[in-house]
Amino acid sequence: MNLSTMLKSCAAEGKPIKVALIGAGKFGTMFIAQADRTPGIHLVAIADRSPANAIRNLELLGWDAARHAASSIDEAITSSGTFLTDEVNLLVGHPSVDIIIECTGNPIAAVDHCLLAFRNGKPVINVTVEADALCGPMLAQRAAQAGVIYSLAYGDQPALACELVDWARTSGFTVVAAGRGHKWLPHYRSSTPDEVWEHWGLGLTAEIARAANLNPKMFNAFLDGSKPSIESAAIANAAGLHAPVDGLAYPPGGVDDIPTIMRPRSEGGVLERKGLVETVSSIFPDGSPVANDLRAGVWVCIEAETQYVRDSLAEYKINTDPSGRYMSLHRAWHLIGLEVGMSVAMVGLRGEATGTPSIFNADVVATAKRQLRSGEVLDGEGGFTVYGKLEPAEISVREGHLPLGLAHGVRVIRDIPADQPVCWADLAPVDESAAYHLRKELEAVTLGFKNKG
Repeated sequence: MNLSTMLKSCAAEGKPIKVALIGAGKFGTMFIAQADRTPGIHLVAIADRSPANAIRNLELLGWDAARHAASSIDEAITSSGTFLTDEVNLLVGHPSVDIIIECTGNPIAAVDHCLLAFRNGKPVINVTVEADALCGPMLAQRAAQAGVIYSLAYGDQPALACELVDWARTSGFTVVAAGRGHKWLPHYRSSTPDEVWEHWGLGLTAEIARAANLNPKMFNAFLDGSKPSIESAAIANAAGLHAPVDGLAYPPGGVDDIPTIMRPRSEGGVLERKGLVETVSSIFPDGSPVANDLRAGVWVCIEAETQYVRDSLAEYKINTDPSGRYMSLHRAWHLIGLEVGMSVAMVGLRGEATGTPSIFNADVVATAKRQLRSGEVLDGEGGFTVYGKLEPAEISVREGHLPLGLAHGVRVIRDIPADQPVCWADLAPVDESAAYHLRKELEAVTLGFKNKG
C-alpha cells in the first residue's frame, strides 16, 4: 500500500521508471494522460505505426510539439521528454528502457513485440489481452526463461478480477467463481459492426460514434461476446479457474444477486461446478435493466466453509445468499488505461505481475455468426463472420478448434453452420506467424499433458 511513496522516492532520487509504450490508441492515450501526472514514471518513448495519429491523441492531452520532439530515447531521458517513432525495435532494444507496455490491440503483432522484448531482457505489461487468450501461458513461459516479468494490465478487467481472487485466497476463502459484467442478450452473438450501435445503449448513437471516430468493430467485439470470452479466458488462466463446458451463461443480476446466482446448480445457482469464470448480465432477457448492475465491473464469489465464518458474516450483516454460505466482493468500475500505472509500479518496484497466466484452462474459439460458405475469408474479432466463445482448453485443443486470435484473413474451405466452431481442418493454409507457432506449441504441450494423464 505504499507504491505512490516508492514512486515519489524514485522521482526525488532522479531515477524514475522509464517506460516505453507500443500503440498510442485510446487505451494507450489514457495511460499517457495519467503517467504524465505520476511522479516516478517517465514515458521515454512511444512507438505507433501512425505517428500522425499518435500526435493527434497527444494534442488531445494538451501536449505541444516540444513534448515529443526528442530525436532519440537518450535525448528524451536527459530532457524529460518523449521520443516518438514508428520503429518498435528502437524502444525494445534500448538499454535504458525499464518496461515495455504492449498496447496495439493486435494479437499477432503483440506476440511479436512481447517475444522481442523478452529477447532484449525487458518485462512486458500486455494490454492486448487477445494475445494472452491466444497463447498467454507460452508468453509467460518465454518471459520466465528470459528472467523477466510478463503481466496483465491493471485497469483492464482481467487484472482487477485476479486481484479480487488473490484477496479471497489470501484471506483464506475458497473461490467459487469470478468474472466481470456485461450487457447481454443471446442474439447479440450475431451482431455485426453495422448493427452494434443499435444495441450498445448508454446514449451512444451511430452519429455520436462516427463523430468521435469510434471503431464499431472493436465495440462489436464486446457486444457479441468475444471480448467477455477473451477476458474470462485471461482470468481463468491467470487465477487457476475453469471455463464452463457450454461457454459463458451470462445470468442477469446486480451486485446483491451474485452470491445467490454464482452458486452450484445443486444449490440453486447457475454453476455446473465450483471454481469457474462467469459473466453476469446487466439486463434481463426481456431487455429491461438490472438494478445495481456490474456492466463495467468485476466480482468474486467466495464460500464461507465453516459455521463460525457464516455466523460472523451474519453478525456483521454482510449480504449473502439465502443459506448464508456464499458472499461476494465487487468493484463497480474499471478505469481502463487510466490505471495502468499500478502495473508499472508493481513490475518496476516490486518485480511482481498484476496477473499472469500459469495454466491453460480456458480458450476462446472462433464460432460462425451465420452460415459460412466455402471460400469466405474470416474477419476476426468483432467482425461479420465469427464471434469468440469461451471453451475449456482441453476440449478446444482436442477437437481442433480455431482460436479466435488467428481467425483473421484466413479462408474457409468448407461450409460451416451458424454457431458451430471453426476448426483448423476447415481452413486453407494459414500464414505461419510467431503467434501461430507459439499457439501450436501450446496445443502440443496441452495434448501431451492430457495424454500423459
